[in-house]
Amino acid sequence: MKILPRCRHGIHSLRGKLTLANVALLAIGIVAATAVSVMGMRYYLLDQIDTELIKTRDSLAGAQLTLRQIDSLSAMSFVRDRLVPEDRDKDRTPETVFGAVDSRGTPVAILGFAPTGLQRTLAKAVGDPRALADDSEPHDVTLEGSEYRATAARLADGSYALMAAPTAVLHQGVAKAVKLDLAIGTLLLALLACLTRFSVRRRMRPLEDMVETSSAIAEGDLTRRVPSSREATLEVEQLRVALNSMLHQVESAYRTRERSAAQLRSFVADASHELRTPLSAIRGYLQLYDKGMLSDPDERKRAWTRVLAETDRMGRLVDELLTLARLDQQPELRFRNVDLSRLVRDAAEDLRVQQPERPVEVAAEGSLLVRADESGLRQVLGNLVGNVRTHTPADVPVRLGVEREDGVVRVCVADEGPGLGEEDAARVFDRFFRAGGGAGSGLGLAIVQGVVRAHGGEVTVRTAPGEGLAVTVTLRDARQVPDP
Repeated sequence: MKILPRCRHGIHSLRGKLTLANVALLAIGIVAATAVSVMGMRYYLLDQIDTELIKTRDSLAGAQLTLRQIDSLSAMSFVRDRLVPEDRDKDRTPETVFGAVDSRGTPVAILGFAPTGLQRTLAKAVGDPRALADDSEPHDVTLEGSEYRATAARLADGSYALMAAPTAVLHQGVAKAVKLDLAIGTLLLALLACLTRFSVRRRMRPLEDMVETSSAIAEGDLTRRVPSSREATLEVEQLRVALNSMLHQVESAYRTRERSAAQLRSFVADASHELRTPLSAIRGYLQLYDKGMLSDPDERKRAWTRVLAETDRMGRLVDELLTLARLDQQPELRFRNVDLSRLVRDAAEDLRVQQPERPVEVAAEGSLLVRADESGLRQVLGNLVGNVRTHTPADVPVRLGVEREDGVVRVCVADEGPGLGEEDAARVFDRFFRAGGGAGSGLGLAIVQGVVRAHGGEVTVRTAPGEGLAVTVTLRDARQVPDP
């Protein structure tokens, strides 16, 4: 017998795949959210720099100042270090660069100071100042390895004022935000992996119980069932209920097969035993006749009579076995309206003819129709009456009655004989069972039960030692049974 493998919790298991799927989805979400936030922050900060540059440019252009007027402004005298950023500490963050060029783009002096290297680099990076001044948006330029945003304002004398704001702080801030987002995202991924692992383990427990139950059943324990779980989802609970129902049916089918096999073995053994007895008697008499040991005519006549009796007995036994075999195959019955009261009266009349001294009471007046097979019902009544005739003394009263109640029809055959004990009553419908080893083949009530079940009815027995035996057959009313 092949045993089901136990669950493995590796990366290829359902638990591992669900964990990886959740972590991958969160990683994609974190990357997407980081990218959107970084682009949004960069756009916002860059827009602030551009706004300051454009505001300064518009102020200079709107004032209609010349470069000489700008030089004469006393307010500009305090900013030598501001106009000459190359003289400042090299480790400090780059600051805004201000310079001036003529119409040809050549750097010119401001406040009497010669253009610095950074101002010359700015002029060279800008190229044509006219195009930069006409453009509504600042341009990206690189000055001595640092990124700047530059714009230009046209002065009244035809020269141009150049302005460049550094964007290094912007890039540093974006880089720090990316690192922070990645660190937090990694922590969230690790936390999600742990939580998903724990949650999936709880949710997968019912499935593991199903695997364990299936393994136990494969090992032979048909009584195992999948236990219920408080953590189960709706789909898993439905699967558990369906699996338990299937296991119950499998167990029932297995038990039924085992019971049927045991009954078949017992049936074959009993049938062989019942047939062996008349065959042995017939063989014995034939051997006596063959050896010439039956010389007396009376002995030959007695032997012949015994052979005929055993042959009839064997024939009846074979007929009953064939009847049971047909009933087991669920034959198609010929249903029609049958007057059950008439059949009961006929059975009582047959009993009176066979045993005139037996008191027979009949309660079957009028007509009571049932939808049934007439020959089958006659066999049922014949077997019940024959059972009374065979197993009770000839002077024991018997009562046959039929009644309609609550949509069913009941036929009762009751005697006042010795009755049966509880153990014998439980086996009264078993094939070849004869209480106390009495007469008969032990198939009469088994045939009664088979015929009644084929009609969709049931048979019950009420008995006790010294209180007689009452067999009740319950059939559906003809008005309740549709035509086949």
